[in-house]
Amino acid sequence: MIETQDVNFYYGDFHALKNISIKMETNTVTALIGPSGCGTSTFLRLFNRMNDLIDNARISGKCLIDGQDIYHKSVQVDELRKKVGMVFQKPNPFPKSVFENVAYGLRVNGAGNKSYISQCVEESLRCAALWDEVRDKLKKSAFELSGGQQQRLCIARALAISPSILLMDEPASALDPISTSKIEELIHELKKNYTIVIVTHNMQQAARVSDKTGFFMLGELIEYNDTKKIFINPDREQTQNYITGRFG
Repeated sequence: MIETQDVNFYYGDFHALKNISIKMETNTVTALIGPSGCGTSTFLRLFNRMNDLIDNARISGKCLIDGQDIYHKSVQVDELRKKVGMVFQKPNPFPKSVFENVAYGLRVNGAGNKSYISQCVEESLRCAALWDEVRDKLKKSAFELSGGQQQRLCIARALAISPSILLMDEPASALDPISTSKIEELIHELKKNYTIVIVTHNMQQAARVSDKTGFFMLGELIEYNDTKKIFINPDREQTQNYITGRFG
């Protein structure tokens, strides 16, 4: 369970997120939509505390994962990030082999047993629907893979350290339609074992992959509901206008 209670977030004097309260259930896909600059990516990055890296950033309110406030001073950020994986807009494989890209997080976290690492790498690549395509290329550079394969490799890398939550910031926006379709199919499979939050500017994608959708505008959560409700019969006129392309 992911939950925020009256969360406000600031970049210096800029009020980027305003009183956001939301609950996202386990093993569901939640899509965050809204025009550019609406706050969806900032909100997404609250959950692995990536915004901590920004100077003069501050937060108020509560941000809870499984009932624990992840901004409490007792929380170890490194431990949190093991639980919350992240996939970015553009594929960002490391300048290493396919195998070492997936094994990297395991090694950083102390894994040394070769058979264990090999097993985890294979399982992660299978979960990312990539194993059959790269099983004979494990020693080759990750940069030799196609863009769609690189993105699935990044998903496998995130899965290798066994998170329970997967954050995706426009994971298919830089990909062709076929690769996008594979990512969407993968999201459907992954939600059996993971809670997924995805930021997307593609309305059709949000409608296809998510169970719940939150519509943001100017740092506010305008509406949050079942995806079918949001796209067929939203409660707010602003949501209707955005969904139908009248602005954004």
